[in-house]
Amino acid sequence: MPLSAIWEVLRSCLLVVSALFPIVNPLGNTPIFLSLTPGYSSRARFILSRQIAIYSFWLLVGSMLIGTHILAFFAVTVPCVQVGGGLVVMSTAWSLLKSEPQQTRSTASAKVSQQDLNARAFYPLTLPLTVGPGSISVAITLGANQAPSGAIIRFATALIGPVLIALTIFLCYVFAERIARVLGETAMNVIVRLNSFILLCIGVEITWNGVRALLH
Repeated sequence: MPLSAIWEVLRSCLLVVSALFPIVNPLGNTPIFLSLTPGYSSRARFILSRQIAIYSFWLLVGSMLIGTHILAFFAVTVPCVQVGGGLVVMSTAWSLLKSEPQQTRSTASAKVSQQDLNARAFYPLTLPLTVGPGSISVAITLGANQAPSGAIIRFATALIGPVLIALTIFLCYVFAERIARVLGETAMNVIVRLNSFILLCIGVEITWNGVRALLH
């Protein structure tokens, strides 16, 4: 691959990571990840972290490469995705705000089957918590507006960028228990409440952006 092509891939990957990382926000979602997996063992959380990273990778890659085609096939616009996804985010955040404070540390008595882990890994831990409608809409926009610099460069960018995002998701979630031990249960519960409220506001903002675009 020529040096100019490598530089183009690096530049595009930097754009993808800088655009998606603040929205995915795996570090900020770590307390919520713990609150949604109360009593899970360290091994179960490791499996969940790995599976969430894999699901997030495929969601982002699919959104960048074929997201616009899927929406066009079903005659769905990005604002509609924002409205529907924003409502899901608001529902998840409201449930977290109303829930009772839970112990986030692992307990030996908690037994979770592989089927339950696979089910929870996708919903709600991957969608909408980690890769929500905001991330998907941004990924679709990045894929649609990418400069026409060749299919190989476009494909490489759509793979490398999501790989880096998925790696940060895995590292943040897999070390979530250690972060919780350092901060303590009280601090973690406070962070969960604050992040849940922020997540609720993000859901409102995503929904409003979709409604505003539809009205225009």
